[in-house]
Amino acid sequence: MARPYFAKFDTPKEISDAAYEALRQSKQTGKIRKGTNETTKAIERGIAKLVIIAEDVEPPEVVAHLPIICEERSVPFVFVPTRASMGPALGIDVGAASACIIEPGDAQPLIDQVVAEVSKLKASSGS
Repeated sequence: MARPYFAKFDTPKEISDAAYEALRQSKQTGKIRKGTNETTKAIERGIAKLVIIAEDVEPPEVVAHLPIICEERSVPFVFVPTRASMGPALGIDVGAASACIIEPGDAQPLIDQVVAEVSKLKASSGS
């Protein structure tokens, strides 16, 4: 599948796996928001620490606004390949187009690592 137009950079598998794990840990020891509406509200309220966006969302317009508002509000975000993999990380039986971490809990070191790697990716891709 071709990369969607809203994905500004390619995310290596290690980083997307770390993002899934950060979601899992934050679900257990911190606070998360799942779904595009909840994620959008968290970004706008300034409480999102890391936003995770699935690339395989149909139609892509559902999540295309998220990278834009994340950049406007200086919220780190990362793309993951599938929403089906995001569901289990969130503790739900269905996929999710996007999610965000509000309180990291035990996942803070993992989030710091993902944010640092994504910053390098964005710098090298010229975004």
